Amino acid sequence: MTDTMKALVMAEIGKVAVVDKPIPAPGPNDAVVRTTAAMVCTSDVHTVGGGIPIPPNRTLGHESVGIVHAVGSEVDCFTVGQRVAVGAITPCFECSACQAGSTSHCQGMLGGYRATGARDGNMAEYFLVNNANGNLTPIPDEVTDEQAVYVTDMLTTGFMGAENCELQLGESVAIIGQGPVGLSATIGCRLLGAGRIIVVDSVPARFDLARQFGADDIVDFTHGDVAEQVLALTAGEGVDAAIEAVGTTRTFDTALRILKPRGRLSNIGYHESSAPLPIDIQAFGLGHADIKIRGGLCPGGNERLGRLLGLIARGRFDPSLMTTHKYAFADIEEAFARMHDKSDGIIKPLITFG
Repeated sequence: MTDTMKALVMAEIGKVAVVDKPIPAPGPNDAVVRTTAAMVCTSDVHTVGGGIPIPPNRTLGHESVGIVHAVGSEVDCFTVGQRVAVGAITPCFECSACQAGSTSHCQGMLGGYRATGARDGNMAEYFLVNNANGNLTPIPDEVTDEQAVYVTDMLTTGFMGAENCELQLGESVAIIGQGPVGLSATIGCRLLGAGRIIVVDSVPARFDLARQFGADDIVDFTHGDVAEQVLALTAGEGVDAAIEAVGTTRTFDTALRILKPRGRLSNIGYHESSAPLPIDIQAFGLGHADIKIRGGLCPGGNERLGRLLGLIARGRFDPSLMTTHKYAFADIEEAFARMHDKSDGIIKPLITFG
């Protein structure tokens, strides 16, 4: 039996490679998972571009599911052979931030993002999971690996964006960007009872998915100023909430300008630029419009992922509709390149392991 595995790493800024690494061994509270399915995230592309400082040869990836391969001596909730999902955020559940309910900032800002951020990620044949009793989530038999892998990041992030809108039944919301996270936010807003969902993008295939997931109105940003289009749709009133799911200063500004007074702006876009985010002082009501602005990193833990898997198991929606490409792990570099270029209409690529 071999003690090495294949892993996708950042060889240097702007370059990835598949290399051999030792299969990790679990500490007392850890588990090791044998990967069966994974996905490439645009965040990985940003990281390789220099968005998050990581050392060369760090394994990438934070969206994987698989089979429990080994457990530490203190892991008593899971056994070898179980089929599990693991969130992108893997908190310790013991620090002050975790005890305050802020698991994404475990031991410091964004500290729950350990995979790739603080240690090797999970785009590999095997990966380590810290604090396994709280971070492994059983996958229901009714849920496929392809469906389950969406809860590890895309769905939990998009749903958090919807939750941070503080939507009341029947309220209106605009979601700027219909990539995988934005589409997940569209699903989340529908589940939370939004009365009108307006989505903004320019790709027809994304609009088709958005309609399937609950969008009522489509705004194509290539057809004119987005704020003007949204205001026209809402008789000049704007929306109760807006979700920024792109990560640019322009889209953030637009999200602010389409809000009603007392509106809520929920940011889930990945802002890798050092440029300051704009605040349109008129749209902000000279500082007195009762507008809330909130950014977030998806929470961790298996209680949340279990709820999301339950929604899929009961047929509330099918996230695998977002899968546009499928690759074997042997072709992972091609999948990564396609996500970098956003070519061939890619939305989300599924990576399978033999």
